[in-house]
Amino acid sequence: MLELVPLTDGIGTEVRGIDVTGDIPDRDFERIVRAWTDTTILLFRGQRMTPEQHIAFTRRFGEVYTYTRSQFNHTDHPEILILSNLTRDGKPIGSAYSGRVWHSDGHYLTHPPIGSMLYALEVPPVGGDTWFGNMIAAYEALPQRVKDRIEDLKVIISRVQSRPYNYPDRPAPTAQEIAEWPDVTQPLVRVHEVSGRKALYAGGNVPWRIEGMPPEESAPLITFLQEFAVQPRFTYRHRWQPGDIILWDNRSAMHRATYYDHVAHRRLMHRTTLSAAQATAGAARS
Repeated sequence: MLELVPLTDGIGTEVRGIDVTGDIPDRDFERIVRAWTDTTILLFRGQRMTPEQHIAFTRRFGEVYTYTRSQFNHTDHPEILILSNLTRDGKPIGSAYSGRVWHSDGHYLTHPPIGSMLYALEVPPVGGDTWFGNMIAAYEALPQRVKDRIEDLKVIISRVQSRPYNYPDRPAPTAQEIAEWPDVTQPLVRVHEVSGRKALYAGGNVPWRIEGMPPEESAPLITFLQEFAVQPRFTYRHRWQPGDIILWDNRSAMHRATYYDHVAHRRLMHRTTLSAAQATAGAARS
């Protein structure tokens, strides 16, 4: 029997009593989608999926697509991005680490993905956790004067500017990357297309700029919003187990990965990404 259990008072729902590879009745799936929209992340434990089943389950929530790191896509199923420190023939099969600062996926795109589904196959005994933050709850907790101030503001997302913050060990962007990575403007307050609720879209740890605002005014405002948004009451730290699946709503959640010893331990995760504007219970099941 389907059971929906809150992960914390502020974020997330654990979905119990279903096999994600089986037939989930539309009525139950509608409840699952509603919980995803309302609480920003869903957790399914003890699941076993083939790559085909992973893609099929993701499609129930919307359109599956890829937008980055094609060199780490699954060989037979390019819809799946591999996050792993494992190697094959001396070459990495996936990205050993990524996203260790607070962020929303694809915030540098004109139309960012609406969500991602991450499936744990192998996990280290310690580390490699993922933090999630509820940006709807953070927005709703802001003082009204702050809400009024930021209501119509836009934030400038710079992929070039973010590189040294997100990946300090990587080289500076090349001339070609700079040319291919134009700045993108996003609303600082994002309205969820399904629920109509408002969420902060402040961009994690990077010192983004607010359009039309001088730096001496923009920087402290962005910093305040970013720090406010990741208070413990809005966040959840997930300690992965093999067979865990987490689906997060990119329209209302930020997340960040934590360190693990990628030399001493193995980690293998598969991720799919959603691009559709709205999840529907009638989406494809296979």
